[in-house]
Amino acid sequence: MDKNKNKVKANDSDDKIRRRPRPAKKRVCEYCQGHIDHVDYKDVDRLKKYVAENGKILPRRASGLCAEHQRDVTTAIKRARIMALMPFRAD
Repeated sequence: MDKNKNKVKANDSDDKIRRRPRPAKKRVCEYCQGHIDHVDYKDVDRLKKYVAENGKILPRRASGLCAEHQRDVTTAIKRARIMALMPFRAD
């Protein structure tokens, strides 16, 4: 005797929504576009754009910076935190 005879098969195609991947928006590095050579740790207003609300440094995919400037911005944010120009975490 077959025990699986009375079981009803669910149609999986109804449950799944097929979505096409959205093409990523081409971002241009703000420092490369503005021809800014040096990332200054004292320029807190510019560095605040690359810190999330909770105080974390945004990753490169979120900030839109190139790899070279992302490293420089990360170092500048860390230096600004040590010099007490920026908070380590949000209050």
